[in-house]
Amino acid sequence: MISIIIPVYKTAATLDRCVESIAAQEDADFEIILVDDGSPDDCPAMCDRWAEKDKRTRVIHKPNGGLSSARNAGIEASRGDLLMFIDSDDYIAPGTLHDLNGLAGKHPEYDIIEFPISRERADGTEETLTFGNCEYRDMDEYWLSCRAYTHAYACNKIYRRRMFDEVRYPEKMIFEDLHTLPLLLEKAGVTATTCAGTYYYCWNSGGISNNADGNAWRQLLATHLKMLEKTHRRTPEWADYYMHVLNIQIYTTELTGDRPLLTTIRQNFMSVDKSFRLKAILLDIMGVNALCRANRLLRIMSGRGRRK
Repeated sequence: MISIIIPVYKTAATLDRCVESIAAQEDADFEIILVDDGSPDDCPAMCDRWAEKDKRTRVIHKPNGGLSSARNAGIEASRGDLLMFIDSDDYIAPGTLHDLNGLAGKHPEYDIIEFPISRERADGTEETLTFGNCEYRDMDEYWLSCRAYTHAYACNKIYRRRMFDEVRYPEKMIFEDLHTLPLLLEKAGVTATTCAGTYYYCWNSGGISNNADGNAWRQLLATHLKMLEKTHRRTPEWADYYMHVLNIQIYTTELTGDRPLLTTIRQNFMSVDKSFRLKAILLDIMGVNALCRANRLLRIMSGRGRRK
C-alpha cells in the first residue's frame, strides 16, 4: 500500500483538485493522509469532508509547524509499505499510482522510484522532466548523471517506508527537499527512474521556496558544497554540477554579501553544458571571489541587488 501524505495550509482553492486526482486512481492500493497544518481558512473542514466521503482518507489536525513538520506528522501516521508526498496545490495524472505500485511490487530492491514531473513556470508555460527507465546502484552516479540535484523534489518519487526509519525532514528550513534527499540516498541500495506516471507541479508565487531569504540560500549552498566534495570526479557530469553550485554561490553572495565559500576549480568551457560556457570562461579569468564581487556590484549599481 502507498501512504500518500498531503500537507495542507491555505490551499482551499486547489485542495479538492489535488485529492480528487488521487481518489480517482484505479487499480491501486493506497491511503490518503491529509495533514491540516493549522490552516486558518476552510481547509480543515474540507479535509474532514474528504474523510467522510472517502474511507481511504484520514486527517491529522495539528498546530502550524511548516511543511516539514506536516510531512513528518504524516510519516509517523502512515501505514503503507511505500510513502509518497504530494503538495496540496499540485496533482497527479490518471494511472500514476497503478503504474508505480506495480513497478515497486515487481522490483522490491528499488528503494526510491522517481517518475516524470511537469513543472509550470511563472509565465504559465510548462516543462516536463522525464528520466527514462534506468537503475542506479551508485548514488553518486544518480546525483550527477541524472542531475538529481536539479530535481531533488520530495514530490515526484515514491519511497520504501524503511527509508524514513531514521530520517525526517528538517523543520524550520527552506529547501528541505534538497537537504533530505542526500540522507535518503545514503540508505538506498537502488534508485530507479521510470517513464510511468506524471506529477503536475503548479506555480505558486507565494510559495516558500520562491520567497527564500539569504539565510535559506546559505543553507542550500552548504548542502551543495558537501555534495560537491563527496561526488568530486573529473567528469563532464561533475563539471556541470560544479557550475550549478557556482550559480548558487553567486546568488547567495548577491543576497547576503558573504565572502564566497566555493573554491575556485577552473573548468574546461568546452566540457560543460553550453548554458555554462560563458560563465566557465569568466571563472577561468576571474576566479570565484572576483566573479561574485563583480556580479554583486553590477546588481547594486542596477538597483536589483540587495545589501546585507
